Amino acid sequence: MQVSVEASAGLERRMSVQVPAEQVEKEISSRLASVGRNAKLQGFRPGKVPAKVIRQRYGDQVRQEVLQELLQSSYSEAVTQEQLRPAGSPTIEAGDLEDGKDLSYTAVFEVYPVFDLKGLNSIKIEKPEAEIAEADIDAMIENLRKQRADWKAVERKAAEGDQVTLDFEGTRKGEPFDGGSAKDFKVVLGDGAMLADFEKHLQGVAAGTEKSFKMKFPKDYHDADLAGAKVEFAITVAEVAVQVLPQINEELIKTYGIESGSVDEWRKDISANMTRELAAKCKAENKRQLMEGILEVNPIEIPDVLVRQECEVMQKETMQRMGITEPDQAPGAETFRQTAEKRVRLGLLMNAAMTENSIELDQALVTAKVDEICEPYDNPEEIRNIYLQNQQFLEQIKNMVLEEQVVDFLIELGEVSARKMAFSELMELPG
Repeated sequence: MQVSVEASAGLERRMSVQVPAEQVEKEISSRLASVGRNAKLQGFRPGKVPAKVIRQRYGDQVRQEVLQELLQSSYSEAVTQEQLRPAGSPTIEAGDLEDGKDLSYTAVFEVYPVFDLKGLNSIKIEKPEAEIAEADIDAMIENLRKQRADWKAVERKAAEGDQVTLDFEGTRKGEPFDGGSAKDFKVVLGDGAMLADFEKHLQGVAAGTEKSFKMKFPKDYHDADLAGAKVEFAITVAEVAVQVLPQINEELIKTYGIESGSVDEWRKDISANMTRELAAKCKAENKRQLMEGILEVNPIEIPDVLVRQECEVMQKETMQRMGITEPDQAPGAETFRQTAEKRVRLGLLMNAAMTENSIELDQALVTAKVDEICEPYDNPEEIRNIYLQNQQFLEQIKNMVLEEQVVDFLIELGEVSARKMAFSELMELPG
C-alpha cells in the first residue's frame, strides 16, 4: 500500500492511498469462494456452482463490498502508519476504481493540533475571599420576600419597580413577526426581562394607556432574523401594580421549609445556603481566571470540524432550553461559533494538561462530590443511593471531578494571590 500526505491550509491534510490491484483481486476471489460454498442456484447442487457462474452472478456486488471494506481498512492503516490523529471523519475523493487496477483515493480531513503547553506558571490568579455579613443575610431575606410578593393595582403612572400588565402587537415593515405580540403580558420595570428600548416606553404609562412607538432590536439579538431590525409596537396597558412584600412571620418562614417558623433558624439555614453558594462562586471565579489565562498564553490552532460539531451541540441545548422543536425556528448554528471555538480550544488545552501531568481520576473525590450534591436534600442517603445506581449521572460526575482536579493542579502552578471582596461584589461577578 502506497501512502502520501500533503498538508493543506491550517490543520487540513490530503492523504493519497493506493492499494495494489493484486490485493483487491485476492480479496474479491476469497469472498467469491466463500459465497460459492453456500450459494443455491437452480440447476446446481449446493457448493457445486462453477466459479465462473458465481463471478457472473455475484461479482459486481462482491467487488463493491470489498472496495468499501478495503477503503475503510486501508484508511485506518494509513492513518496509523503516518501517525496522524484525524479530528473527524474524512471526505473521500475517489480515484481509480476500475476492475483490474489499483484502488486509489484521497482522504481529506483535519488533524488534532500538536503543541506543548506553555506559560502555565505565568498565569495570574486572584483568589476571591469574602465573608457573609448579617447585612448580606438581610439582603437575601428581602430577595426571598420578593419571591412571595403580591401585586396591588394602583391608579397612577408606572415607575421603576412597578409591574405593568399590557397587550402589545409588533410589526416590521407593516407585517407582524414571530414573537412580536402578546396578551396580558406582565413586565416589572427595571428587572431587565425586556429589551431596554422597549421598557423605556413603559415608564409613565397608566391603566388604559394606548400608544405606539418605534424601536430597533440590538445587532447581537439572539434571533438573527430580528437582529438590528427596525420595528413598531402598539400597546394597550391594562394595569399598573405595586409590589407588596409579605411580613416576616411563621407562615412565611414555613414556606421555605423551616417547620419551627423560627427567624433564627431561618437565618442559619439561609447562611448555610449562602456559604455553599460562596464556595461555588469562588471556585468558579478561580476557574474562569485560569481558563482565560491558559487561552491567552496558548493560542493554538483548532480543527474547524470540532467547532462545527460544538456549534450543533450548543444549538440543540438552546432548543431544549427554549422549548423549540422545529429546527427552522432555532437560532443558526453559526451564531454559537465564537463560544464554540473557545470551548473546543479549552477542551484541547485541558486534555493536554491532564495527559502531560498524568492526572488520573480520584475515586474518593467522586464519592465526596456525590455526597456534596446530596447534602441539601432532606433524605440525602436515599438520594445518594439513587444517584449511585445511575451510570449516566456517575459519568457526568467523574468528568466534572476530573476537570476540577486539572483546574486545581494548574491553579497551583500559576501566580496566585488573594483578593478580599464583599459577598455581594463577588456574587455579581460574571460567569
